[in-house]
Amino acid sequence: MECGALDVSPAVSSPYSSMLKKLLLFGCIAFAVLSFMILNRPAWKLNDFDQPFYVTIAYDLDKYGVFSNGPFAPVDSTIARPPPGMFFGPVYPILVLAAMKVDARFAAAVQCSVEADRGHRDEASCETYAVPMRLINACLLVIGLIAIACAAELIVRRKSTFLVAGLLVLAGLAAEADIFSYVMTESAIFAIYSVFALHMLLAWKTGQTKYFLFGGGLLGLLCLTKPSFLILFPGIAALSLLYGYRLSKEPQPHTGRRVLGFSMAFAIVVGLWTGRNAISVGKFGLTEEYGAAALIERFAYDDMTARELLQAFPYCMPGVGGLAFDQVSGTDSMHRFVYHTSGSFFNVGRDRRNTLVREHQRLDPIIGAIVLDEMRTRWWRYLLVSIPLAWCGMWAGSLISLLLIPAFALACVRVLMRGQPLLLLYAAPAMSMLPLYATVGNHYTRYNLILIGPYAVGAALIVTSWWYRWKIRCADQKLQSRAAVC
Repeated sequence: MECGALDVSPAVSSPYSSMLKKLLLFGCIAFAVLSFMILNRPAWKLNDFDQPFYVTIAYDLDKYGVFSNGPFAPVDSTIARPPPGMFFGPVYPILVLAAMKVDARFAAAVQCSVEADRGHRDEASCETYAVPMRLINACLLVIGLIAIACAAELIVRRKSTFLVAGLLVLAGLAAEADIFSYVMTESAIFAIYSVFALHMLLAWKTGQTKYFLFGGGLLGLLCLTKPSFLILFPGIAALSLLYGYRLSKEPQPHTGRRVLGFSMAFAIVVGLWTGRNAISVGKFGLTEEYGAAALIERFAYDDMTARELLQAFPYCMPGVGGLAFDQVSGTDSMHRFVYHTSGSFFNVGRDRRNTLVREHQRLDPIIGAIVLDEMRTRWWRYLLVSIPLAWCGMWAGSLISLLLIPAFALACVRVLMRGQPLLLLYAAPAMSMLPLYATVGNHYTRYNLILIGPYAVGAALIVTSWWYRWKIRCADQKLQSRAAVC
């Protein structure tokens, strides 16, 4: 990700060596900050939150060489070989496995945690140790941060934008350090998506085939981290055709061929995994049960009362929600929004999913009837509830988002009025995931952390524009003063 080497305009070009030094220096500073923030979070047990999904798969890979369904496997993998699975994507469990191979202490912690989860030992005897994964998470975040800073420099065409956008992203990620301290996929998703978005920006800006190919491969890798990103494929292809044939100020012949190359690279990466699933699991597809489980859990939010729906807007707003509501223990009227409280939307949805699994074994064969019944009776509630869920999910970056979101909105209006669509194209994929997670997920910002990138780029555009105008005004005032003296 050499910003200077990738730039296509003299306004943002710089020698390779100086650019490399800038990337290394800023990357090291960002890594030090993020590592400090993440390592200073509490030492979570590896059975907390969604961590068992990934550590159990890594355990099964290490012990049997089998990519399983982790805790959803039909057998106890501590005493028997589990069957191959395809519920989760392979990217993050492989990173966990790599950390286990490098750090024996972490491998022992994973083994103990999985055995405790299966009831073979006391969880209190397991060490709460995940330092290698926390450092890997910090490294992944830095990769994503630098990719966003490079994208900002390409879009705004000012060198200062790299630093401004990078610092804004760093502030947003530091504010979300808590979620990155878990052994979960958020850091990998942020990194892969940010590098993918940079390559698509370069593909649109330069029209070079290599960036379309890299972009397709990275999108495939992103889908192997979280299958929901599959919906971006047709959207990116459509945006590429739109920009190449309609929006680009410079002619870009053969855009259709380049989009075909993007599609082929994507198909190859995804095809390798789907082929593995067809051979090992006996089902050709990217995943199974994943979408069904998410929808069943999401339907629990349709029980939201009118009071909860209205209060969700101040509740989810950073700063305001923490002052007006108890977001930690959930002792007030919004207790159902806190996942660990009794009767929370999260627990109700997960309990229903577990009940259906016990009754039917598999969710995919019955999800169609469940969705049809929900839409027939409560479609209006489903759509209405999705509005506050999207509102809640958009505040990625915590308090810093109170500044980033208005600046991003202002930047979008600015580029739209000036006929400069690159920022809008760059932001579109991340923005399209926001309503998706509102309709199939929940209100947590952890699913929308990729929004920090577009937010920061838009804010950097506004900040550098104001700074540039201020410098021009100061220069004009100096010239006028000199003229008056003469």
